[in-house]
Amino acid sequence: MATLSELIIQHPEIESFHHLVALVRRRAEDGEVFLQFDVKPDYVDTPRNWHWQLEAAFTRGDP
Repeated sequence: MATLSELIIQHPEIESFHHLVALVRRRAEDGEVFLQFDVKPDYVDTPRNWHWQLEAAFTRGDP
């Protein structure tokens, strides 16, 4: 199981929420089964519904 905080720490090159969504989608495609959303992403473009957008990217591959 991965945590969102681990992903953010492991990928300091990610500088926007949009790129974080792509990373989360890639992790799911690579076979990650569980992703815990333990922190709120601290990017200037993080939307209010950040949790739902990341959940959709991880479970359904939605953009």
